[in-house]
Amino acid sequence: MAAKAQRSVKLWSPQVAWEERANGEFIIWRDDPLGPYPARLNERLIHWAEVAPDRVWMADRADTGPWRQVTYAEALDRVRRIGQFLLSAGLSAERPLVILSENSIEHALMALGAQHVGVPSAAIAPAYASASSGFAKLAEIAVQIAPGMIFADNGADFAPAVDAVFGPAMPLVATRDLPSGRANARLFDAIVATEPTAAVNAAFAATGPDTVAKFLFTSGTTGSPKAVIQTQRMLCSNQEMVADCYAFMRDEPPVVVDWAPWNHTASGNKVFNLTIYNGGSYYIDRGKPSPALIGQTIANLREIAPTWYFNVPAGFEMLIGAMREDAELRRNFFSRLNLLMYAGAGLAQHSWDALVELSEQTLGERVPMTTGLGSTETGPFALYCTEPQDGPGNIGIPSQGVTVKLVPVGDKYELRLKGPNVTPGYWKNPKLTAEAFDEEGYYRIGDVVKFAKPGDPRGGFYFDGRTAENFKLDTGTWVAVGVLRAQLVNQFGGLIRDAVITGENRPELGALVVPFLPALRELLAGEPGLSDAAMLAHPKVRAALAERLAAHQRQASGSATRIKRILPMSEPLRFDKGEVTDKGSINQRAVLAQRGALVEALYADAPGTIQVEREAVA
Repeated sequence: MAAKAQRSVKLWSPQVAWEERANGEFIIWRDDPLGPYPARLNERLIHWAEVAPDRVWMADRADTGPWRQVTYAEALDRVRRIGQFLLSAGLSAERPLVILSENSIEHALMALGAQHVGVPSAAIAPAYASASSGFAKLAEIAVQIAPGMIFADNGADFAPAVDAVFGPAMPLVATRDLPSGRANARLFDAIVATEPTAAVNAAFAATGPDTVAKFLFTSGTTGSPKAVIQTQRMLCSNQEMVADCYAFMRDEPPVVVDWAPWNHTASGNKVFNLTIYNGGSYYIDRGKPSPALIGQTIANLREIAPTWYFNVPAGFEMLIGAMREDAELRRNFFSRLNLLMYAGAGLAQHSWDALVELSEQTLGERVPMTTGLGSTETGPFALYCTEPQDGPGNIGIPSQGVTVKLVPVGDKYELRLKGPNVTPGYWKNPKLTAEAFDEEGYYRIGDVVKFAKPGDPRGGFYFDGRTAENFKLDTGTWVAVGVLRAQLVNQFGGLIRDAVITGENRPELGALVVPFLPALRELLAGEPGLSDAAMLAHPKVRAALAERLAAHQRQASGSATRIKRILPMSEPLRFDKGEVTDKGSINQRAVLAQRGALVEALYADAPGTIQVEREAVA
């Protein structure tokens, strides 16, 4: 059957230009220049509060209860009140606001209130403040910034971490449950009762493109979390790049339903700010791409139809299963959807095909599926692909205002970036800042790419691994970990969610794999009640995994692309150990460091290891 037409959506019309240097480097840019953008992001909040005061800016709810909504006019009023309170408390760039909270309306207002008066905020992953983590990562963060105040949704829950790391004298603001006996603790409702003065207007006028809007901490999977400076220029220029790419948002204010954490750049910068920049509405999704919480996401999407939707591959995998069984969910989800975006990890081909099939089945046309590449240090929007593709992987071309430098590394290229969206560096760490940029001022993002069309940047690029992840076999053969990991997950057809590639200084490759338990349970539909460990040891499951491993090996081209053995991991990856980010992205080096015993077991053919007989591969 012929593929159906793609939904007509207003997107950018890029003009890509480039030069190839004598040393083999490519410099790539856009001839269509970046348009004007505001000096500070909250100019857009003020604009929409005047133009569309009653429009919903943000909504939140617990479970499937009623939505609690805040309009643009209400948001601006509360932002100014919070700004006054923070100024009166003496907060500044040297005494920023630290936010220990899941996504919430109060979290958003506190961050914008601080930003409005030139006080940076730093949203920290709540897991860093859990007792099980020992507060180690939070303590590393405290060395880098000295907060003047902490905000937490639940004061009692986070008070132990605040006391242990920052001291009991640290001022604390909470939405609810203030810890008893703490004189310097205030409820959020009391904060927004503050009357703003002329000092708020003066502080806002004093901010500009170089004002530090916030600090975002990298996940710290390769060491201590790093405080990445986010200036107003970064945020505003990045949103103008986004608005150029998602041109439909200029005509139709976006509606998003989003779960991704604001302590991460993807949602905390891009998604959070694109609604403000374009006058859209942000519905906080308290679900997660996990079996325990995906039901909340499904309930939200059954009710709120997004115009733009982002998820990680694991989340799409779960939504696909739900939409196949729930026609109401499917109809509402696709009803006004202009664009789908995946990120956080490589999307498998079977997931791509399923999303295309579902959109065609529902709409009679396919919704454009897109991805890009960026980082905390790039705002994050830097490269993006909007050209129709037959499958996942193409990360696209540079955004307006971004210049790409490609440095040859064998038959691939190391990617480096320059633009107004790139951070000036790391807070109070000149050594790390200097190491992050090359002699021409390009940011070393640490990714390797290859041309989609050899020598022609207009066709975009494929991600080809992280420079810090790649390694050599004992034969001296280089292994491109990123692309191999994506291929392996795709070839297992939904039975595994991700993989950690092993084999550095060994004769052959192996993998510690993250099993996708719902798919494996479907193989044992007639045997309910098995524990996870019993399921992984079941002959049917092992046979299915071995069959997929054999198919992978038949398609491999050599030792650097052929996984010879796998070991399914029964213990979940741990965020507090740096093995996985809060978006679900695996850190190869961290897992190998934390689970060295599993790697040794894999190569010792310990129980649980799956290999394939030669006859099955031949």
